[in-house]
Amino acid sequence: MPIFVTLVTLILFKSMLMSLTDSNRPSPLTKIGGMNLFSNCAEVPSAVEEDFTAPQRIHPVRISGEVFFANELVPLVDQEVRERFDKELLVNTFWHSNTILDYKLAHKYFKEIEVILKNNGVPADFKYLAVAESGLRNVNSPAGAAGFWQFLKATGIEYGLEINNEVDERYDYEKATLAACKYLKEAKNKFGSWTLAAASYNVGMGKLNQRLSEQQVDNYYDLYLNSETSRYIFRILAYKMVFESPKKFGFHFKPSDLYEPFEYKNVQVSNSIPDLVQFAIDNGTNYKMLKVVNPWLRDTKLTISAGNSYTIKIPTGYIDEAYYDKQSQATEQELIEGISE
Repeated sequence: MPIFVTLVTLILFKSMLMSLTDSNRPSPLTKIGGMNLFSNCAEVPSAVEEDFTAPQRIHPVRISGEVFFANELVPLVDQEVRERFDKELLVNTFWHSNTILDYKLAHKYFKEIEVILKNNGVPADFKYLAVAESGLRNVNSPAGAAGFWQFLKATGIEYGLEINNEVDERYDYEKATLAACKYLKEAKNKFGSWTLAAASYNVGMGKLNQRLSEQQVDNYYDLYLNSETSRYIFRILAYKMVFESPKKFGFHFKPSDLYEPFEYKNVQVSNSIPDLVQFAIDNGTNYKMLKVVNPWLRDTKLTISAGNSYTIKIPTGYIDEAYYDKQSQATEQELIEGISE
């Protein structure tokens, strides 16, 4: 019964609207059934036009000059390439929360990653590949990839990482960076290009080689690839551009905004540890901080076979004293002003 009443009401309302003429049409502000009916939208004041001004000025990202990845020129004269790059720059420039957090974490981890890349003959630009892969977080993908460099288990083992129920070195960003260097140098030798080496990190050497052969081209920018891999190099480049010139893209940081590396000392262990909680306490820390600085420890115990050993980081400082002292001396008003800058 209620459905029937509703249908009848709608039919009557439609008939009434259709019967309106210029002589009997209601004025713009006449209400029928709680609704405003406008005979001519132009006659009605526009709140958006007259009373609203956007609180911000938004400009598109403008690309100028030459762009390089690992000292290899990006062919921005190619319109399709330029548009792909422009898209990733826009995404990362205006995805504020994510880009800000990535930049804060980069300050925490880049220094050690850069040293490992340099010592292994891999261009420094590849640190941005780790940002594109994981945002410098020990995340897990639906496919089972893990850590900063997103190694699958089999690939991680192939390039020298220990992965089992108690130890997973994919979560040790220093050892994982070293494994990534081995992969990237192998890919560079195979494809002759750091850009193609980076693309293979996403799609795999086998698939990339197959696509190059099928399409009879010899560089990344001329390849037709799946959506993720076609975006991949440009995501890396976008991070590079924004992180190298944050103010140019509207990001303003103070030193105290950035995350600092944890302070720690290294302890060499060659005997099994049946209880990592007690081990942490015995070494002047707690289980939480032990796991934070050693995320590769995947269990509450660590079994060490004869002749083997591990280096465990023991946190020695939890607070950035300079930041803490500065903030404790600031007035509430100064803190508010600092946030609003």
